Amino acid sequence: MPTIHVELFAGRTVEQKRALAAALTEACVQTLGGSPSGVDIIFRDVERHDWATGGRLWSEPPTPKPPGT
Repeated sequence: MPTIHVELFAGRTVEQKRALAAALTEACVQTLGGSPSGVDIIFRDVERHDWATGGRLWSEPPTPKPPGT
């Protein structure tokens, strides 16, 4: 069965991670077969200053769009 790596911004609660782990496990078992005990999920919390999209760190404020765009 699979090992799923989940990277998300730091700050999610244990309850949120527990719920996501349950949902991902259920989806894997329904889709791939096997048993829940065969699904491993690894959470990695990433700080916003350690993640960038489109050359911009997520910790930086969004760039304002020019009027009329």
